[in-house]
Amino acid sequence: MSIYRKLANQFINEIESGKRPEGGRMPSLRQLAKQQAVSMSTVVSCYQELESQGWIHSRPQAGYFVSPHKPAHSTPEWAQFESKVSRVRQTSSTHNSINGPLGVSSTTNDEQSVVELERSFRRSVKRMGNRLNHYPDTQGEPILRQALSTHFAKLDVHFSPGELVVTAGCMSAIKAALESCTKEGDTIAISSPCFNGILELLGKMSRKIIEIPSLDDGVDLQQLETHLKSKRVDAAIFCTSHMNPQGINMSASQKQKLAALANEYRVPIIEDDVYLELSYSSYTPLPAKYYDKGGYVLWCGSVSKSLSPSYRLGWCLPGRYIDEYKAQFSSASYGVALPTQLAVADFIESGQYAKHVRRRCAQILSLRQQYLSYLTQNLPDDVKISSPQGGMVLWLQIPNLNHISFAQAVSEKKIDIRLGHLFSTLDLYNNCLRINFGYALEGEAKQQLDDLIELIRQCVSK
Repeated sequence: MSIYRKLANQFINEIESGKRPEGGRMPSLRQLAKQQAVSMSTVVSCYQELESQGWIHSRPQAGYFVSPHKPAHSTPEWAQFESKVSRVRQTSSTHNSINGPLGVSSTTNDEQSVVELERSFRRSVKRMGNRLNHYPDTQGEPILRQALSTHFAKLDVHFSPGELVVTAGCMSAIKAALESCTKEGDTIAISSPCFNGILELLGKMSRKIIEIPSLDDGVDLQQLETHLKSKRVDAAIFCTSHMNPQGINMSASQKQKLAALANEYRVPIIEDDVYLELSYSSYTPLPAKYYDKGGYVLWCGSVSKSLSPSYRLGWCLPGRYIDEYKAQFSSASYGVALPTQLAVADFIESGQYAKHVRRRCAQILSLRQQYLSYLTQNLPDDVKISSPQGGMVLWLQIPNLNHISFAQAVSEKKIDIRLGHLFSTLDLYNNCLRINFGYALEGEAKQQLDDLIELIRQCVSK
């Protein structure tokens, strides 16, 4: 058993025995590392494990505290299997045209952010000056790259503006990463389950895949290393922070190992980190890129989840692949809209972006609690629900679900959710589904959730 799990179990025993009462303060991260003579990554992983199981919770600017009780629901069990090469079966888009509140992972901006964004856009127009008739820099506007560099340095992720490429969203960043370090017919390692948008992209780009089983703290890195040793894997794509759709936050030790594997076997690993900043904890988890020594991790992100999907603004830190990346991206793009780049740069520089992210995390944490409570009260007792520590999606595992009848009923009822089969090429998740909890539990969101609960009850075999 890993050190952080042993430490987590020690705290669980202390909480269960009453030695650590409900509401009691936990040691700070630095204090615990010093007390136990372990690394910061170990204590971060320990607290992430305790948070994911509901034993502790964080309060902004205050620290960690013992939660009132464990989650009233059980969490999903991850299918374990021997991973093999397969092909993506989807030949058409998996996007749902209904576009309901439970489908796409998204939420709303509060009034204060809307006002500040309008101010940033007005200032950006003035900043453009005589550049109105010019194409933007294909690598990204220097002012935005500098703003992102300064912003992430405060989160202990350091890079120079010249190392970054601005893209039209995270998926655009991932696509250019694949084009810069792989070719048609190559085999890409992914998590199982994996975000359906990435599966769809890999299918359209004629890449084969190897699905790596999920674990409670990430993915089965032992299986991944076996494939790397045998040279069956040409590259990998992993969502590492608040994984979509699982809701898992890959532990710090897993991220460190992932980066080490990339460097040891000299295989590019594309890190999808679009949910990085949407953490409910008082700290933002470090990406695998942080541990990358040789530049083999291509770190991709965007403001699509943290700010707005409509801006279509993302980035990639391609590491050693930057020349190939810039060539691929510039040949397929005239750059990202200049007013959007300047407005987002202004929003970051003004300090409003950091404040906005803090408010958004508090908002979606509150919504998570509401959705979990409602689902736990109204679903059958044996339904398993993820307990994410960031992001805005829940993964449900429903024993004895008649998935064929359920899928048909969901379609007829026009409920926009993501069925489990979309997240894999394997028949492992037919009794699973993903829902977004980014919208207030009222109106259409509540009605669709009520309809969904009723259909689950109807389609479960007695």
